[in-house]
Amino acid sequence: MNIQIFGKSKCFDTKKAERWFKERRVKFQAVDLKKQGMSLGELSSVKNAVGLASMVDPKHPGAVLMSYLASDQAKLEKLFEDPTLLRTPIVRNGRQATVGYCPEVWEGWT
Repeated sequence: MNIQIFGKSKCFDTKKAERWFKERRVKFQAVDLKKQGMSLGELSSVKNAVGLASMVDPKHPGAVLMSYLASDQAKLEKLFEDPTLLRTPIVRNGRQATVGYCPEVWEGWT
């Protein structure tokens, strides 16, 4: 099991996700989206697992502009350029991924 948690340092749900895995003694790699971001390959993998619409943070001021982009590829490139548009935490386990706080899904991974 290779768990990665992509999040923002001030995100409450990211901290909850990290605590959830720590309490179960599951090792994970924490990645700060603002500092390191995600590669296009990682973004594509998450998109394939959860869908593009669920990846965008609806509370972000730029989220409305995402709907005006023509193709999914353009939207994916915009998320790559501005990772603050992503809803967090994004938790990856190989090809599986979740967006948001989803302990009921993670339970099946451990």
